[in-house]
Amino acid sequence: MKVKMLVASDDIRYSMKLSEQISKNHSETLEVFVCSNPDMLKETISQSKVEIALIDQIFVNFIEEIEVALPLILQSEMQADEAPGELTRIEKYGRISTIVADILETYSKVSKKAIAGTVKAAQITAIWSPAGGVGKTTVALAAAAAAAQKGKSVFYLNLETFSSTPVYFDEGRKSISSVFEMIESGEGDVKMLISGISSEEDGITYLGKPGNYDDVNILSAENIEALILSSGALTDELIIDISLPCDGRTKKVFDMAGKVLLVTDKSATAKAKVSQFITQNNIFDSIRDKITLIANKGALTDEESAQSVNSLPQVASTSEALVYKALSRYF
Repeated sequence: MKVKMLVASDDIRYSMKLSEQISKNHSETLEVFVCSNPDMLKETISQSKVEIALIDQIFVNFIEEIEVALPLILQSEMQADEAPGELTRIEKYGRISTIVADILETYSKVSKKAIAGTVKAAQITAIWSPAGGVGKTTVALAAAAAAAQKGKSVFYLNLETFSSTPVYFDEGRKSISSVFEMIESGEGDVKMLISGISSEEDGITYLGKPGNYDDVNILSAENIEALILSSGALTDELIIDISLPCDGRTKKVFDMAGKVLLVTDKSATAKAKVSQFITQNNIFDSIRDKITLIANKGALTDEESAQSVNSLPQVASTSEALVYKALSRYF
């Protein structure tokens, strides 16, 4: 069910622009109403059962008369001292994408809804390797870019202990750590929070890096499951980039994934570690049918245990983004 949101402002041009952009980019989450007459504010909120009210300065005196889960003050810097101090303020002339992100993040914390289940039937792909330096994240983003080029919505979820997301994308709006905190608290709408704070670049949606090393390290397998369910409800393709340890959290991702890309390269170390995983780890047998072995950087492989093999060429570039985009054609 969509969250009903009211934009109350005497600036009709601004209200309609904001409403149009929200309807265009967040139609699955928000249903927007517009009110330009202070005398009609209470009636509009009551009839439409509005949950979020974004209120311009001219409507401030009417706040005590309305019942809404989240009243927000829409104000410019020149009006900074004119609104009641206890209410959350939204910068009126900021970027609309930032305004919506702030609204969704704030509402997600007061929402009484349970953690979201699956709304979209996301295809989940896990990318993992027992060896470092094989290009695991590059492979993950190549797979994500390939899906985006096919017109699918794509969410890239980086679960590395030390995130490499900033190498490929801008910093992002906010850290993924706030999502972890909400999952651990068991309160709030995780799906809405993810929708609000995520960023998008080249058709790939992502979250900013963790604020601290331990933010990922202390997650339980149950936390991981909740994160995957909430992220997967927002997208067609969920690409999960996993850290090297093959622990209970990694197994949880493997169990939930429809496909697993096992990455290696031509180094002796990578070949030895992948071979050990295939021949000595009982997790492999449980996911054998899901695995595609990715022989990256021009590697050749003679592994016969994997169901399929995808060989990727060496791409000569100092730009990590250019490398994954070049490799996307092989998926």
